[in-house]
Amino acid sequence: MSVGDWVEIRSKEEILQTLDGKGQLDGMPFMPEMFRFCGQRLQVHKRAHKTCDYTTLYPYHMRRLEGTVHLETRCDGEAHGGCQAGCLLYWKEVWLKPVSGDPRKLAALSSETGGDVGAASSQRCSESEVSAHTQQSDPNGGPPTYVCQATQVPHASKPLAWWDLRQYFEDYWSGNVGLGRIFSGLTYSTYYHLSQAGIGLGPAMRWFYNKFHGLCGGTLYPRTPGLIPEGKPTPSGTLNLQPGELVRVKSHEEILKSVDSSNRNRGMYWDAELVPYCGGTYRVLRRVTRLIDEKTAKMVEMKNPCIILDSVVCQARYSQCRMLCPKAMYPYWREIWLERVEPNAPGASGSAGEKLPVLLSSQR
Repeated sequence: MSVGDWVEIRSKEEILQTLDGKGQLDGMPFMPEMFRFCGQRLQVHKRAHKTCDYTTLYPYHMRRLEGTVHLETRCDGEAHGGCQAGCLLYWKEVWLKPVSGDPRKLAALSSETGGDVGAASSQRCSESEVSAHTQQSDPNGGPPTYVCQATQVPHASKPLAWWDLRQYFEDYWSGNVGLGRIFSGLTYSTYYHLSQAGIGLGPAMRWFYNKFHGLCGGTLYPRTPGLIPEGKPTPSGTLNLQPGELVRVKSHEEILKSVDSSNRNRGMYWDAELVPYCGGTYRVLRRVTRLIDEKTAKMVEMKNPCIILDSVVCQARYSQCRMLCPKAMYPYWREIWLERVEPNAPGASGSAGEKLPVLLSSQR
């Protein structure tokens, strides 16, 4: 399946017939939060042929998935302790029916995904079993361990090396990204690794990036360290932002004054993937106070709530070894990195991507 293809999500009964006793297919769980989408017709958002693996220690790497796509559907966390991460759901192609396109292509896809799943002789898994396998109790009386698509990535995928060029061809042919985006990503990756090669070019290359990129309306070098010495306290800011409010992301220069040299503010990492959104105006989607840690599969409570912005997602432009990952996670924002915008203020449209960089990071 390719980006833009229309599909119909199979019925609950059809999908249950594809699952094993743990409510999984090839290691990928079908989660209770997904049942509400059954029967809907949606377009393929991205082909999920690869994904980031955050269950391992840094540096995180890429994993390869087979027969999987992303639709414009996200997990609401209802069956997983109210997790607020809002992850983009993975859909195995066998759970979907193509509903438009070249008849020959539809016939081939139908054959590859098992044809009429509803014709299976017996149901292999029940809805109650799907729900029962969302968490495992701790024998020592501690908090439960959660099982979701994010925590199960290593079991549903295979390792994928960053230098395997086949993934970038698939990025293009699937419609995930355009040639311009692939070229800019490879250019930045080459530029970054050359600056980190230890041959003395790093300072000059970062200076050149800042000067030249600034002339094109871009931001500072994405991996510029913060201005506060590591170990020193970082400032906080409280806006008490609520869903629906308009905010403007501060400039990259302003934000660097609030993070230390390891790019952290009170433990929250200022990631290079947030840089393209500097200066843009967006709407608050929600305040995040709890989410499942993919490494431990435990629910963690945030000491200080953070913010998720509508339509603002990780685009994997600058991530080492994870370029062009289609996972589209919501980044987390400290309120000190944002400023409230009045609805009637000039430019307060809340549209995403108003001031994205134009050099080495152009979008499709």
